[in-house]
Amino acid sequence: MLNAQILRPIAFLTFAVAALASGCSDDDIVYRDRPPFNEPADPTSGFLGYYTASTKQTTCGNCHADFQGSWAETGHAGAYATLKANAGAQASCYSCHTVSERGNEATGVAGHDQVQDSTYYDVQCESCHGPGLEHVEGVNQGQLVRPLAHIGVGPDTSSGCGACHNGTHHPFVEQWRLSGHAVTFPADEAGNPSCQPCHESRGALKAWGVTSNYAEKDQAAFQPVATCATCHNPHGSANSANLRWSISDPEPTRNLCMKCHDRRTQPTPGSSRGNSPHAPQGSVLMGDAGYRAAGFTYDTAQVFVSHASTRNPRLCAGCHVNSYTITDPASGNFLFQEHGHTFLAAPCVNAQGIPTGATDCAYTTTARQFSACTASGCHASTSAALNALLNSRDRIEQLAATMWVDGDHDDAVDNPPTDTGYLPTIKATIPGELNPSDQRISPADGAEFNLKTCAERYANGDKSKGVHNPFLCEALLRANIDELQATYGLPVPPLAIQRMLKEPLGGPKRERIPGR
Repeated sequence: MLNAQILRPIAFLTFAVAALASGCSDDDIVYRDRPPFNEPADPTSGFLGYYTASTKQTTCGNCHADFQGSWAETGHAGAYATLKANAGAQASCYSCHTVSERGNEATGVAGHDQVQDSTYYDVQCESCHGPGLEHVEGVNQGQLVRPLAHIGVGPDTSSGCGACHNGTHHPFVEQWRLSGHAVTFPADEAGNPSCQPCHESRGALKAWGVTSNYAEKDQAAFQPVATCATCHNPHGSANSANLRWSISDPEPTRNLCMKCHDRRTQPTPGSSRGNSPHAPQGSVLMGDAGYRAAGFTYDTAQVFVSHASTRNPRLCAGCHVNSYTITDPASGNFLFQEHGHTFLAAPCVNAQGIPTGATDCAYTTTARQFSACTASGCHASTSAALNALLNSRDRIEQLAATMWVDGDHDDAVDNPPTDTGYLPTIKATIPGELNPSDQRISPADGAEFNLKTCAERYANGDKSKGVHNPFLCEALLRANIDELQATYGLPVPPLAIQRMLKEPLGGPKRERIPGR
């Protein structure tokens, strides 16, 4: 710790009298640089806070000017004023709207929680990185202390984003823990270089060119799929909510969600997994996924719009990340602020309407929350949205069952009588025709890929029960039935399927989603 005398700011100028005589003097003005940090208001903790509070110039920003500039554009830079403007703010709220022990590795009461000084207003660099005094003292001293921020979320949320982004009003970390993003994959997946860009948060940051250092970077333990700082850039970005990538760009390589949810979207010859999709959601949504059978026809306005219409400009996030307030129906009192960080479009909810993180509840408007479907105006009511889901799910299942009934539910096409339908028959009677490892994509291969993508037949398919693009999925499966029958001389499908093949996509009474 520096001596307090050394820490005091040096005056901008000092005066030295060179000569005094007969009422005359010559003054030499000696200009000296002010040191890049001030004595901390809370010297015990070592939090420096603002260098100049009136201009929101952080002490860290005196050297790290690039981060200062981007941070100044974030909501964190105005956190204190935001709280002051809230008439209902409690005293305890200030701990998260100032530089304090929250979010970093400081222990005990510190920063603004200890000394209510304006230098600690707002969520500054040290809120995440921790006290900076030792760091600035160590510059050019041969041993630089680097206070690293955390990208992870500790079990007690004492460090990282979860230290403040929690509770009934902003339950981001609680909801994240219920999501698939919080899963930590086993070593054979998380440690596989080809899997890491999507199955491990550090791997994703590396793949995206993020070179910033952080506490978990060199740890041996694998990290969850995605933590807060995987998707959000705490230093600020040009995208909404400080997201590292856009959520409205339809190009998969530039869309945050599709960076991972758009992998194997078409069958791949010469691969043992070539007939199996891998996280194809982005291309299903945009209408590009799947094998195109001979004679594949579709309504362009439906297949290439669906849920990617102008009424849903946020694309994946438009349905999967939504905020709404839950109140007590009897008293009208606040209960919970939903922020959509379970990332479920129609989440299962408890009796109060709060998402539980479960995925196996009934498809009803009481067991699930369908507000995301009505928020943009795409569906007139939650009942209409549910009916559209049930209708498309039923139609897709009828088409799928014609080609493949997975009798033992093992996600693999087996010979009859274990499995039934067109594909099991082909597998048993025409050896080699259903073979993902050869260099040819046969009609049977293509049909298997489409079934695993759109129907509920495969754990890593689209998994939306057709919702992402019901028109594309129905068009693909209808074309598969026609091609399989024509290519392999299979029997005509049941009358109900024959009638469906002649109907418009989605059926004659299906609720239409407005186009572009």
